[in-house]
Amino acid sequence: MKKLYEVNRMLAKVALGDEKADLIIKNGILVNVISGELLEGKDVAVSHGRIAYVGNVGHTVGPKTKVIDAEGKYITPGLMDAHMHVESSMLSVTEFAKAAIAKGTTGIFMDPHEIANVFGVEGVRLMHDEGQQLPLKVFTTFPSCVPATDDLEDAGATLTVRDIKAGLTWNNVVGLGEVMNFPGVIYGNDKMTGEIEETIRANKTVTGHFPDGTDQMLQAYIASGVSSCHETVTREQGLEKLRLGMHVMIREGSAWHDVKEVIKIVTEDLVNTDNILLVTDDVYPQTLVEKGHLNHVVRRAIEEGVDPITAIQMATINVARYFKMDTDIGSISPGKCADILLIEDLQKIEPTTIIADGQVIVEDNHVIADFPEFNYPEHVKKSVNLERNLQPGDFLLHSKTTNPKTKVNAIKVIENSARTEKTVAELEVTDGVIQSDLENDVLMLACIERHHASGQIALGFVNGFKLTSGAVASTVAHDSHNLLVMGTNSEDMAIAANKLAESGGGMIVVDNGEILAHVKMPIAGLMSDQPLEVVVEEVNQLEQAWKKVGCPLHAPFMTFSLIALPVIPDTRISNRGLVDVTTFQLIETEIS
Repeated sequence: MKKLYEVNRMLAKVALGDEKADLIIKNGILVNVISGELLEGKDVAVSHGRIAYVGNVGHTVGPKTKVIDAEGKYITPGLMDAHMHVESSMLSVTEFAKAAIAKGTTGIFMDPHEIANVFGVEGVRLMHDEGQQLPLKVFTTFPSCVPATDDLEDAGATLTVRDIKAGLTWNNVVGLGEVMNFPGVIYGNDKMTGEIEETIRANKTVTGHFPDGTDQMLQAYIASGVSSCHETVTREQGLEKLRLGMHVMIREGSAWHDVKEVIKIVTEDLVNTDNILLVTDDVYPQTLVEKGHLNHVVRRAIEEGVDPITAIQMATINVARYFKMDTDIGSISPGKCADILLIEDLQKIEPTTIIADGQVIVEDNHVIADFPEFNYPEHVKKSVNLERNLQPGDFLLHSKTTNPKTKVNAIKVIENSARTEKTVAELEVTDGVIQSDLENDVLMLACIERHHASGQIALGFVNGFKLTSGAVASTVAHDSHNLLVMGTNSEDMAIAANKLAESGGGMIVVDNGEILAHVKMPIAGLMSDQPLEVVVEEVNQLEQAWKKVGCPLHAPFMTFSLIALPVIPDTRISNRGLVDVTTFQLIETEIS
């Protein structure tokens, strides 16, 4: 986008009629997100990628002016996702942009902390640079917690306060990524407080992540400089955070469906909505194609009873103000970037024409813009580094006792939730090896360090996936993204793990030695290098394969990818072992 100071004189001339507009939109119903009004019969004049005039624009029309008739359609600002991870879409930034912009998203505020955990500053820079060449506006919040914890896991890289300070100087880096290590913030960890202080000094935004805690902990977190949270899952949490001045990001992704509950602070408590934002956080390719991107979240808010104008404000002007960018984006008013949607039905939020920086990107529901290629270095596509090929014996946990049965701590997953629970299972011991229990849904689990070829393997058990055969594996294992394997037998687990390592990472399902589905993600083991259509088909096959081995859960591979994340309660697995997230301590799998 062009800076306002580069074109402000020309915009003024167009507004006066002394120069002519590049583009005008005629006779639409303007959704004014500043005043909260619907204004009929409005025109918009665009010059040099920005809005020059709103109203009757006849005096701005010249022989070369492109005219779009918006009669009967609503004119809205482009939607902006205030918190999301492109890596979760399994797509490159370019392929994600093609899908998102077609659904009305003209700007994203991405936190690339997934690739940062694999390749550090280099990974962040690669994704950030890829985003800067696209018609989609890609703003970056520089990752704050790499690794997510200091003593509980091993990532591929570490980001320091110095790295964050330098990253904040990059063009279109607009703040600090979600600060997940909230205990570190609250209790004065030098790294966490140092990152926040540098962000505040740079007059940029500190985004947060506070899933649960006492009132004193929350207020200490906010007082430290963190100003938002997307981990709000109850109405009560939303009210508490909002009343304390936090910006509440209400999330609706592929697996986490928080709108229904949290939006009650708007529909029932009738709070002021200026500090409420709608976000996706994590979206799979199927969701992008079948439901949409941020337009789906806006639609869900409307379905729950929010006024359409208010819902659109939560995905436009509120976002711009939060990131201190409302002088450039977020509304249809003079001087702002011409990021504009034409929508026939405000209840459905399905744009037919999409304009970004004054250029028509989508016309009659078809993407007409060109998207440049971006190539990642070869070493980024070879990030799965194991000490050796894995054997079935690597997945067997030997008991410390000679008893025929033993008790173990296990991870219990919850469908459509990022949370887990700690559970205790009594398992049989055969020839000194602790056995899984398919009848009671207790499966073998392993997390293998994949960045430094250390050979480190942690073993455990998990409940809730209901697999009846086979094994699954993933190099998407938030946030350190080690190699995660789960199965009913060690033979299939070894095949799954080795195949992923061979292909550069991704997700896989194996049953009785046969590969049922394999989504290859060679970009850092996190993203595919294939087009959207190919990835959608591969993920469809992956979903069916999970069902074939017995799993009935919705979006099971997203739930699976989070059982290695030791910053959300209660229990997780890392390459170092089982983690009790309520105490931030490693615990033994077998209970002695």
